[in-house]
Amino acid sequence: MLKHISIRNFALIERVDVDFSTGFSVITGETGHGKSVFLGAISMLLGQRSDAKAIREGADRCVIEGCFDISDFAMQGWFDENDLEYDGECIVRREVMASGRSRAFVNDTPVSVAQLKELGARLVDIHSQHQNLLLGDKNYQLRVLDILSGKNALLENYRKQYDVYQSLNGELKRLREVLENSRRDEDWLRFQLEELESAAINDGELESLEQEVQELSHAEDIQAALYGVCSGIDGDENNLLQALRESANALSRVSAHYGAAAELSDRLENCYIELKDCCSEIAQRAERVQYSPERLEFVERRLALIYDLMKKHRVESVEALLELAAGFAARLDKIECGDDDIRDLERRIDILGKELAALAGEITEARKASAGYLQTEIVSLLVNLGMPMIRFVVDFAITDGFTPLGCDVVTFLFSANSSSAPQPLCDVASGGEMARVMLALKSLVASGANQPTLIFDEVDTGVSGVLAERMGRMMQQMGCANRQVLSITHLPQVAALGSRHYKVHKEETANGTVTDIVELEQQERVREIAQMMSGEVLTDAAMNAANLLLSQS
Repeated sequence: MLKHISIRNFALIERVDVDFSTGFSVITGETGHGKSVFLGAISMLLGQRSDAKAIREGADRCVIEGCFDISDFAMQGWFDENDLEYDGECIVRREVMASGRSRAFVNDTPVSVAQLKELGARLVDIHSQHQNLLLGDKNYQLRVLDILSGKNALLENYRKQYDVYQSLNGELKRLREVLENSRRDEDWLRFQLEELESAAINDGELESLEQEVQELSHAEDIQAALYGVCSGIDGDENNLLQALRESANALSRVSAHYGAAAELSDRLENCYIELKDCCSEIAQRAERVQYSPERLEFVERRLALIYDLMKKHRVESVEALLELAAGFAARLDKIECGDDDIRDLERRIDILGKELAALAGEITEARKASAGYLQTEIVSLLVNLGMPMIRFVVDFAITDGFTPLGCDVVTFLFSANSSSAPQPLCDVASGGEMARVMLALKSLVASGANQPTLIFDEVDTGVSGVLAERMGRMMQQMGCANRQVLSITHLPQVAALGSRHYKVHKEETANGTVTDIVELEQQERVREIAQMMSGEVLTDAAMNAANLLLSQS
């Protein structure tokens, strides 16, 4: 559940810190005072699109941070899958800069917006009026039945098998295409492979040959330079080695009288040893440098062959040529054993298809069982919400083939009166009816959805009186069993039922117009509910009515 939220510089909100608790809480406030702003901040915290325009004027960034208690909601698996540290308390932070760039963190670890959105969907369900459109979504209708069935393990097993099934079918399609293309090109492939194999090119050969041709082409110059260096170091005239040795000895002789001379003498001696060794190696290399016209001709022919093959195949390296040869060989192997591979894959797909069909059948039976429960329970709930002639039917159809959700297509059929046959819900239900149906569905699936927090944004719009109280009671009941339900409402009947009451208000300050949200004490709550009933002028009757409503909550 959401324990605490901190909002800085978001729209009209300059600074807000609010604590929340389990159970049913309500949020009230005048139209235009910032309830939607507050809800927008929560939405952005949970991964919805960020916008630099949401930053409060004059600020360089906005920061929204929420603390969630997730200890009772089995979320460690998701944290492990995303390489995030799991704790019973989860800290989510979203920062949006004036440049438009945003950053997201979970327990102080940077995450992508996609990860944040996925986590947000697990933490909070925000029900706004546009979410009623989900009632026309076939996948959402299936999800409702699946939540009610409680067959999560069965569904997960099916999804894993389905992924494998799809992967194998994709591989089968690819193999068939490769085999078909390869058979058309078999002669060409064989010729290209034989040409490359006959060249017998080795990895790294090109660089070695290029270096060798440089040495052979300039052998005399190289040899002369090497001998010249040796002569300069250890020749008859201007002998560097001799000069170093004499210098080291001279310093050694005075070292007894001048302490620094010993170290300098050692350093010169080391230079002498290193230079002598270097001179010896240069002399050896000079002896090995030989000019060979025959070898030069061979190397140049070899280079020409490699260059021609690289040009022909439009590659830049010997490694690419070798990879190309390996690819030709692999394609020829596929041609030779391709039919066997395809038959083997077809057998695996057939076996897996039968297993999937069995799993899909179990899922269908589970959904039909939960559909029966749904039809009975939702009618009972909707009758209580002022729809006495309601009829609700879950219609089943079978898909042609497997889908990620099984083999079922369901349609929620609805009729609000006895004279009309049930038809697709979204085609015949009014906005108010859709809202009540969605609330009833949320009530039924709340426990199975394993979501800590539900937020209802004016779900009670268009109702009043007894129906408003009944909708409030339903949300109140949903807030039981360590669950958190927040309702943004304009109705006093709903507001009076909350265990905690928050008010959003707007005021003018030295820094401009600001929106704030505060938790109301008991007497403040009485005044707020009284004003919701009577308007700006408070009457004793309104205050008494407010007290009565609260006493009945």
